[in-house]
Amino acid sequence: MTEAQIILSHGRESGIVAVASGERYRWAHTALAESGFQRDDDGVWHLPADGTQTTVVDLIRCAKRHRTSVNMSSRRFIGDAARDLARLLPGQWHASVEVYSHPAWQEDLVPWIWDSGELGRAVCSERIPYAALLTHAVQGTTLLFIERPGRHLDYLVGAFSPEGLEGGYGDPHAPRGIVLPPFAGPSAQALTSRYLPAYEQAVHARRTAAIAAVLGDIRREHDTWQAMNASGRYSDATPLSAAALGASTELFLDHAWRRFLTVVDHAPALLERCRPASSPWPGDAAALSRLADAVIDVEGLVDEIVHGGFVAEQERRARAWPAIETWLTDGEAFLRQARLSAPHRRPALPVAAPARPLTAARPAHRRP
Repeated sequence: MTEAQIILSHGRESGIVAVASGERYRWAHTALAESGFQRDDDGVWHLPADGTQTTVVDLIRCAKRHRTSVNMSSRRFIGDAARDLARLLPGQWHASVEVYSHPAWQEDLVPWIWDSGELGRAVCSERIPYAALLTHAVQGTTLLFIERPGRHLDYLVGAFSPEGLEGGYGDPHAPRGIVLPPFAGPSAQALTSRYLPAYEQAVHARRTAAIAAVLGDIRREHDTWQAMNASGRYSDATPLSAAALGASTELFLDHAWRRFLTVVDHAPALLERCRPASSPWPGDAAALSRLADAVIDVEGLVDEIVHGGFVAEQERRARAWPAIETWLTDGEAFLRQARLSAPHRRPALPVAAPARPLTAARPAHRRP
């Protein structure tokens, strides 16, 4: 790997655009600065629009003095490609550029890439000195958009883990990133018709699985606690004192509370999709109503703890347990309704298109 490298591409508005890469990327920074380039907040270098006469030949000569190689990309600036794509996606999408000059910076992406395909493999094994992020302004969905390694034209796109759901490359619930062509229109169509519906399905499945796992863990601990309480002994038959029983009860309630916060985070979005009246189990409607009320109660408790000041642990346990118990009782009804309400692949929404200029109206006939 080159210790210091400058990668040049052409930006639509700023002309020559440069990115520094390599473990000695600071050498590249020095060469760019001495050649008249200026770095923006994204870490991308541009020539100022004040008539500087710096040429690529000048940059190459300066870079050579600083032991830095210069390479010209055959692609246009990735920021332009990402912004063109974002403008054509339905909804409010924002495009930004990220630079991973040092290889270690790229490694920071690995735990957060929620992908089971080529994009995840590329992030783990290929050098990616820069990328673009596509972020939905309302939903918070964030996509990683990179140049496809080993190809001269294509791009790869995939998702970061949704907030509150630890994922990463290889997660069985992760959607598979897709290959995009170098044209914004077909790329937007592919994202809208293929990837985003698959992403929505994956998020739904991941949330459902997370809640199922949490309820299973709490239920097992609850069964253990109940057996211990009924017998008055530990699992190894050692007698259990009243003080020890009280401590074990508090420990169980504290563990259940921490786990139940996953339900509070992810159940509301799933409950909104449930339609028990049109399911084989219309009687689940009452259970879902109780579950929704329980989540609202705990949301209020969390808000008090975070914003309202001190809440004693004993009070928190007493207020949280009824909600947790409701979910242990009616959780199976929720899980079957959530699985039934999983989003299905739907027809593609029309991608946004730039406004066309109005055709000039025919001039009105004037009388002489």
